[in-house]
Amino acid sequence: MRMKTLLISTALLAAMPVMAAPPTVGKVSPDRHTATHDMFEHVVNIPTVFGRGKVPEMANYLADQYKAAGFPAADVEVVPYESVDSVAKVTEKTAALIVRWRAPGKAKAKPIMLMGHMDVVEAKREDSTTDPFVLTEKDGYYYGRGTIDMKDGIVGITQALIDLKASGFKPTRDIIVFFTGDEETNGVGADKGATEWKGKLNVEYGLNADGGGGGFFTDGRPAGFLMQTAEKTFAGYTLTVRNRGGHSSKPRKDNAIYSLAHAIDKIEAHRFEPMMSETTRAYFTERQKQEKGALGDAMRAWLANPKDGAAADIIEADEAEVGLTRTRCVPTRLFAGHADNALPQLATAMINCRIFPGVDPNDVQADLAAMVGDAEVKVTRNDDYVASLSSPLRADVVNAFTNAVHSLHPGAPISPEMSTGASDARPFRVAGIPIYGANGAWVVVPIDFRAHGKDERLPIKALDDNVIHWKLMLSELAGK
Repeated sequence: MRMKTLLISTALLAAMPVMAAPPTVGKVSPDRHTATHDMFEHVVNIPTVFGRGKVPEMANYLADQYKAAGFPAADVEVVPYESVDSVAKVTEKTAALIVRWRAPGKAKAKPIMLMGHMDVVEAKREDSTTDPFVLTEKDGYYYGRGTIDMKDGIVGITQALIDLKASGFKPTRDIIVFFTGDEETNGVGADKGATEWKGKLNVEYGLNADGGGGGFFTDGRPAGFLMQTAEKTFAGYTLTVRNRGGHSSKPRKDNAIYSLAHAIDKIEAHRFEPMMSETTRAYFTERQKQEKGALGDAMRAWLANPKDGAAADIIEADEAEVGLTRTRCVPTRLFAGHADNALPQLATAMINCRIFPGVDPNDVQADLAAMVGDAEVKVTRNDDYVASLSSPLRADVVNAFTNAVHSLHPGAPISPEMSTGASDARPFRVAGIPIYGANGAWVVVPIDFRAHGKDERLPIKALDDNVIHWKLMLSELAGK
């Protein structure tokens, strides 16, 4: 994916000296634990990295599990498609999995979509303590690539549905599973799901396992759970400066690198106007309860007056809260010159922006050009993404998530969140389909923040809890 949001915002977390098991009341049967373990082992052991062509293997394995559990073969479909690595410019065949659990008789409401992605980012054996593509169980953890991002959600959803079906549960509305195969690269599957395949996915809203989740302090106290209801728009821009160049022994004031550097200085100094949404207001309303010092005072001041730029700046200066009060842009790549002994004729910079939901990326392009204020510096867009939208805080979804979390983890703080990164939810929100990041897995913080990194791992109990979490939510949302 373009950017992975941690399961729980570091702003809600702090480490304690001794680890203890977090309190939960949910249990799974030995048979269900074994089935969950075996499925998790199988999918983690499939290296679904772009370039290896393994996603269809995982999709077909999961399809077989659904059919073996009694889901009609006609309602289980592996859909092949092609994805492109936008950096390497390489095309690969991948797949999506679509499963429909039909409500008997007349459905009481439109379907619910359960989302996730089967692909993972690359991992090298020499960079990890254990083989990242062999599930390793030790020290109360599952180790392996995808244990957090996000095969835990794939297995949590799948095992919950299999268990519900085996128990005789009859949904009152269709439940549609939609697992994509290229979220970590170019998100073609999600784009197709929101457009080309929209007829297959005619849903009221979606629950995304690639969002949400929780954390516990190392002494077992709950740090909190988040439900993702918004995410920023990813957009890239290029600053380009062209110059006639010349011999380096005859330097001039008009230098492409100087002009580009001055433009970057202005971007570094610029602060976009602070913005507040329903999601971020709810998030900071919860956060300010936990902050008693200057940061908490700034949060309270900003909640009282969303135009208080000084208060928003204090919040934004905190490493854990960066990007939550406004649009942010940052240079990520530079290129200039063609020879050591020649004045540069071309200098470019890649500017990556994470734009507040609802703001048009074309407006940000205009803002960048205005803040640079130099006609020689051309600002162009690198993509055609449109503004991401926030999902409304629906009472039924919020209540179901809250009830599931509190059934397993009584008293845990819960808040909606806006991710600063992007996921498969974006194109659906743009298409008018609300999406809620509602996974129920948890980690120990901050020691388990390892998504995309060395020794990615998930507490064993968190996977079992996640199965129960999804069963509880779906029983409430699709059982009435």
